[in-house]
Amino acid sequence: MNEEIKIIELKASILEDNDEDANRLREELKNKKTCLINLMSSPGSGKTSTLLALNEYFKDELKWAVMEADIDSDTDAKTMIDNGIESIQLHTGGMCHLDADMTRQGLKELKGVYDLVVLENIGNLVCPAEYDTGANINMTILSVPEGDDKPAKYPLMYEVSDILVINKIDVMKVFGFDMDKVEKDVKSLNKDIKIFYVSAKTGEDIKELAEYLIDRIKGKQWLNLKR
Repeated sequence: MNEEIKIIELKASILEDNDEDANRLREELKNKKTCLINLMSSPGSGKTSTLLALNEYFKDELKWAVMEADIDSDTDAKTMIDNGIESIQLHTGGMCHLDADMTRQGLKELKGVYDLVVLENIGNLVCPAEYDTGANINMTILSVPEGDDKPAKYPLMYEVSDILVINKIDVMKVFGFDMDKVEKDVKSLNKDIKIFYVSAKTGEDIKELAEYLIDRIKGKQWLNLKR
């Protein structure tokens, strides 16, 4: 175990209504002027690689940190730290989601003052979408190899997300991914969702996503968002 990685064992909250707690957490973050992004996706979609690609643009613009949630292991937090990104690892004790109180437990372990904290949620298209973490922005990644049918199969994930990042567009032709179908299905679920097409591997169009996020965060456009 790498000693520089802080690992927090989380406890699920069963005493409070999660939605009310999530709203309280948003107020706490608002007072600190810290934007929290809840990043969700299925396993292997490229959450970690996308954050690493975004760091090339974030590092000179934002004070930011990442909370890596997983059932076990510290692999993702180690990857972040090795790339100069402040990070802690959250262990969920077998649970497939985080709620607002679990998120708060993690935030308390980050000792700095941040413009942005990203919660890299458990890799799962079902459970994370069902629990409000207290985040200001929900962002989900759909990778091309997963297929263009995921919005139809897992609608709640796209209903609750503000931003959809379609990753691995460098293999779009190989998998016959239908962009029109995805956009039609997603927009039918959530007309306000913002869609970006990127390749974290090659860096293609990452700059556009980074600039959009930096503009929203530095411009404090998230402060009055209601979930």
